[in-house]
Amino acid sequence: MAKRVKDWAQDAVPQTDDAANAAVAEIGRLQRAQTEFKTKMDDELEAVRARYADDLRLVSDAIKAKAKGLQTWCEANRAKLTDNGKVKTHRFLAGEVSWRNRPPKVSIRGVQAVLDKLVDLGLTQFIRTNQDIDKAAMLKDPEKAAAVDGVSIGSAGEDFVIKPNETDQEAIA
Repeated sequence: MAKRVKDWAQDAVPQTDDAANAAVAEIGRLQRAQTEFKTKMDDELEAVRARYADDLRLVSDAIKAKAKGLQTWCEANRAKLTDNGKVKTHRFLAGEVSWRNRPPKVSIRGVQAVLDKLVDLGLTQFIRTNQDIDKAAMLKDPEKAAAVDGVSIGSAGEDFVIKPNETDQEAIA
């Protein structure tokens, strides 16, 4: 399996029907090998994750505790650290801490009920009306759509697909 890509490329173009059939079979074999390698890799990665999970959890908990303690101290000393609010960042020798305001956000539950209420209250400035081009309708009538400046109807294109049989050939023998 240690063949280089360059070596595979030399055999890339079949010259007969039998060679093309063999190429499809070989692609199937290679895909199964690829799946096997990925599965082995995933199994090994899972074992590594499991081996370090407890240690990572302990370190993560320690980081959270240290961060919470540091935040408590910094909040108590915020005026000194921020020069009475003139700056938002304080640099220590080992790093920095900062305070950042998150931007405001709007959350809406029950969109239709909110829309109805906005209309009832006459707050239509909070309602947006979107106009959009219906591309699906254009595909149903491509001649008319293509007559409009700025609209072109492209080909769906063509893909070449190789789908080897899933049956393991060695199991048939």
